[in-house]
Amino acid sequence: MLKRPLSVLAAAAAVLALAGCSSDDSSSTVADTAPTRSATGPACSYSSDGRPPAKKVSLPPDHATVTGDEAVTLKTNAGDIKATLDASSTPCTVNSFVSLADQGYFDSTPCHRLTTQGIYVLQCGDPSGTGAGGPGYQFDDELSGKETYGPGTLAMANAGANTNGSQFFIVYGNSPLPPSYTVFGKVDAAGLKVVQAIADKGTADGGPDGAPKDKVEIESVTAQ
Repeated sequence: MLKRPLSVLAAAAAVLALAGCSSDDSSSTVADTAPTRSATGPACSYSSDGRPPAKKVSLPPDHATVTGDEAVTLKTNAGDIKATLDASSTPCTVNSFVSLADQGYFDSTPCHRLTTQGIYVLQCGDPSGTGAGGPGYQFDDELSGKETYGPGTLAMANAGANTNGSQFFIVYGNSPLPPSYTVFGKVDAAGLKVVQAIADKGTADGGPDGAPKDKVEIESVTAQ
């Protein structure tokens, strides 16, 4: 289970960590790569994280398939959230996200976490809805060390250095997070309003960190 933030500084240190336990279950094996696009970009490395995948998917291509900016739409029951992914700065992160989207990994999955103090994020990308689920693989951070997390930032959640999987978060306020989370895109103004409207309703238990009061479900993610 994820720890709840006791303060802004404590939250900034670890609040976005993914929880999970190790497992030798054979179901954790991820299928060989099955690219849906032309893999012509930089080499990327994706390895098993030792846990069963929350939803079975193939590994992303071992070379990035997207270059430049990639427009995506997260269709949710609360409204569409459009974003632009930055494949130039974070090719392997975008490669993974687009591969998961193309395989329907995010379809019919909840945004399981909302924080209303400290870091101001909506966290999604775990089909299990527990905050501990992932795709069964992990990959390295793509950081410059100059990352900031202002409103509209789209970034990867992690359980420590180089443990990216499928969970991501959208920032709707100014977050004092350290530059430890790969920023791979930006949500547009209309999409940010959707996230802010979700945040305005608070959490299910009224606390500063928990499931959104109204269930938020990603219906599909499509890339143009």
